Amino acid sequence: MKIWVDADACPGVIKDILFRAAERAHVHMTLVANQSMRIPPSPYIRFTQVAAGLDVADKHIVELLEPNDLVITADIPLAAAAIDKAAHALNPRGELYTKENIRERLSMRNFMDELRGSGVATGGPAALGPRDRQAFANSLDRMLRKYAPPAAPGP
Repeated sequence: MKIWVDADACPGVIKDILFRAAERAHVHMTLVANQSMRIPPSPYIRFTQVAAGLDVADKHIVELLEPNDLVITADIPLAAAAIDKAAHALNPRGELYTKENIRERLSMRNFMDELRGSGVATGGPAALGPRDRQAFANSLDRMLRKYAPPAAPGP
């Protein structure tokens, strides 16, 4: 299992949780974004900068995904593409996207896009709170226990 992070919109507190988890579990993680960002020095954490443009980072992630990899994203079309490639997708609030719920999420996203396109103010998601961070950390830990090989003991 590798972790792929749709990093342009990923909250900093979620990245911090991911950095610690990659180190602890010895899981390779790549953050993908169209603007430069700092990452901690680690043999497990990489950053890939892609060109600016609509869905460029998403396409890069999908192109490199392998079955059972994990994508961290709030982007529902990216989550759907990951699931189509037999990978997993988790949003920053700890919700795991699945074959069972992704089509409903896509339909709701498209409906909200239509409302916004017709001028209806729909608002955005609520701010990420402590419960969301804890839910994310718990979901990530479950995924790592299930799909990542056990970390080798340290020196």
